[in-house]
Amino acid sequence: MTSAAPAPQSSAMPPSQHPISSSTQSPQPATSDHSPVKPHRKPLLRLEIRDLTSPGARSFLRLLHASSSIEDAVSSVLRLLYSGLPRHCIPPTRSVTLVIRSMGGVAYTTGSDIDGDHKEIHFSTDYISHVPEARQKEEMEGVIVHEMVHCWQHSNGAPGGLIEGIADWVRLKAGYAPPHWRRHADGQWDSGYERTGYFLEWLEKEHGEDVVRRINECLRQDGYDEEPFWEKCCGKSVSKLWEEYRASLGHADEHQRNDKADSGRQDSAEKNEAEHVETPETGESSTLGEPAEAGPDNELDADKHKDTRSARVKARRGGNMHVPVRPLPDI
Repeated sequence: MTSAAPAPQSSAMPPSQHPISSSTQSPQPATSDHSPVKPHRKPLLRLEIRDLTSPGARSFLRLLHASSSIEDAVSSVLRLLYSGLPRHCIPPTRSVTLVIRSMGGVAYTTGSDIDGDHKEIHFSTDYISHVPEARQKEEMEGVIVHEMVHCWQHSNGAPGGLIEGIADWVRLKAGYAPPHWRRHADGQWDSGYERTGYFLEWLEKEHGEDVVRRINECLRQDGYDEEPFWEKCCGKSVSKLWEEYRASLGHADEHQRNDKADSGRQDSAEKNEAEHVETPETGESSTLGEPAEAGPDNELDADKHKDTRSARVKARRGGNMHVPVRPLPDI
């Protein structure tokens, strides 16, 4: 006769103090030697679950100890963004409410109806239920950490891609990067999320491990004005930094390749159109060496002299812009 499995422990309570077999423990996030960072006022942490019977809510309750997960997320964010800085640099967030509910998307963070110092993180049970079970716990913790960043970071006019990139950088540093994340050099530096997150990780290696804290602090002090902002934080323009990051990943400069390709296409188009010129008398085209003759007979041969140049070439060289830029629909 086998003994019954122990009942699940309530997720709203701290985890049991009984030792757990190392074979069942999940990987722990990376730790730091920095002492815990404490704001002026400890925030009030709340949990709200709209539908206890939904599969996503059941997974949340079964896999996470809510009080510990939320507290750990707050600690990770404060440690990574504010270590070594005075307490007055930390935003005065007074409360964070984690709302677990059915909705589209993954999650979002907003100020509550009371005031902006009371934050709400809304997390989709629909999304949770579609995450593979083996990944659910780590994914939920990673999303909570990401959204918790928005409760404590400074924005002050920064591009949305930088705001989201800092949030994913914290998630990455806290040890919750999903297996599908990759370093990409396509797009722009402020594409956001893990693209910008990995760019910030590279900036750490090149410009000091406190570079993201400096970025966040510069946002608090000065707001965002791109050129002086990046010169102050890193001593270079962000476009130059992005080029260096892309080069570190082994990517050639796509802009140069695209410019060469565009130049080649333009030269080819000009060569193909060079044997057609427009006569000032009629506004029609004729072949070089065969000038168009004015007169009624030519009206019968209008098709022979029809302007066959593309609209793009006409726009570049001048001429009668009667041909629409967009192609006419087939009838």
